[in-house]
Amino acid sequence: MSQMVFMKSIEILNMIQIGSTGRNSGKTTIAKRIIAENRHRFTIYGLKIITISGVRGKCQRGEIGCGICTSIDEGYELIEETKCSGTKDTMELLKAGCKKVYLLKVFHDHLLEGFLSFLQFVPRDTVIVCESNSIREVVKPGLFLMMDNQKAIKKTAANVIGHADFILETSKSLDTFYLIKTKSGVRFSENSVEGRREKV
Repeated sequence: MSQMVFMKSIEILNMIQIGSTGRNSGKTTIAKRIIAENRHRFTIYGLKIITISGVRGKCQRGEIGCGICTSIDEGYELIEETKCSGTKDTMELLKAGCKKVYLLKVFHDHLLEGFLSFLQFVPRDTVIVCESNSIREVVKPGLFLMMDNQKAIKKTAANVIGHADFILETSKSLDTFYLIKTKSGVRFSENSVEGRREKV
């Protein structure tokens, strides 16, 4: 991925991005902790992005699949999650305290277009908690956390891990996910390791 993409990225200072080097790494657990610790202080919207970069109409993981990636064949699809009684990640974010949660299914070349469509539904000053690796290629968030507890690293993670503010091995790596807002965007409180790229 060329550096040019990052240079053209737009800044979303009230967004926290959570990425991972592999599956089942704890992204949603981290997201839920951030939401739960801050839900009474900020309006929080959740966003889960599934970026489709492989052959259209086939599972991205080379499996039979769940049908998410194969349900669209171009552009993007933005869906609001309205249920919180199940176990899907988007439902878990809603249960944790998000005012609204969206799922964005998007082809890689429509990432920015799909994200901007989501932003149209987000009120000003809302904190966004976003699960995605690829979105960092077109958006610069206020905070970018990367979960790194897998033996291998996905290509989508390898493209952006160098831009992470925090690289975490477990959801318990930081004592607090208490957020503050500054002129430069959303940040963790001083009780966290603020302002440094650090593996914790």
